[in-house]
Amino acid sequence: MTPSDASGGAPSGAAAGRWSSLDRPPLNAAALERALVGDGGLWSSVEVVAATGSTNTDLAARAGQLPEGAVLIAEEQTAGRGRLDRSWVAPARSGLFFSVLLKPGDSVPQERWGWLTLLAGVAAATGVSRAAGVDTALKWPNDLLITVEGEERKTGGILAERVSDGVVLGIGLNVTLTEDELPVPEAGSLILAKAAVTDREPLLKAVLRSLEHWYGEWRAAGGDPAASGLQEAYAADCVTLGRHVRADLPGGRTLTGTAEAVDADGRLVVRTAEDRHETVGAGDVVHLRSVR
Repeated sequence: MTPSDASGGAPSGAAAGRWSSLDRPPLNAAALERALVGDGGLWSSVEVVAATGSTNTDLAARAGQLPEGAVLIAEEQTAGRGRLDRSWVAPARSGLFFSVLLKPGDSVPQERWGWLTLLAGVAAATGVSRAAGVDTALKWPNDLLITVEGEERKTGGILAERVSDGVVLGIGLNVTLTEDELPVPEAGSLILAKAAVTDREPLLKAVLRSLEHWYGEWRAAGGDPAASGLQEAYAADCVTLGRHVRADLPGGRTLTGTAEAVDADGRLVVRTAEDRHETVGAGDVVHLRSVR
């Protein structure tokens, strides 16, 4: 994704952890609600909490009592989770940690709901690049990458969880973390990528508006990733394609080869050294080198 535009925001009360800083103002829940919730739109409510273990866990627990479009944001997560049960924690107010509730219903066959993770990736990459003024890319299936001093680093991730009648999508984005605050050296943040905007409110609004757009297109097409343009958009931004990769699969199996495509089911198609094509639907993919 390449950058294009942004808009502003203002603070209200929230948590002040040991990393608290005047450069990390709290989010203004009332302003966000005014900007995002309206008749005919996807977002039905916006709630900001000072701290919680996991926004995904909290929203999933309440999913049966909430309408589609509920948004839950935490200024700090103490037990945030990524894929494969990895932890996602960061200093208070240093990033965006939020979950949304989507209920595609009968308009989209459930076998296509797996595309929601990839859809969120496209939406997040589009929103961040527009609002922050930085180039972004996607690593299959759900990592958001930026470039810091010529090196690809993960700055965001997505976790999707099925609930009784829908899906909870959790998105984490590192915004103002410094090198000393990064959980691992391979991580990055928008401020380290010299983003033009690190105000979290315009970033959040840009991502949620992008998510609303892509979800609307996908749902209108009955979840068809090709007809909605989602499959093409994901492939265009996915830097995993064309790379020599290693996929660590469930059960301890390892697959190496060249990532060639993302198929209609959202799986990664890998061509092995034996010229076989295998699909990866779950697992951990490591970029080894580019072969483009």
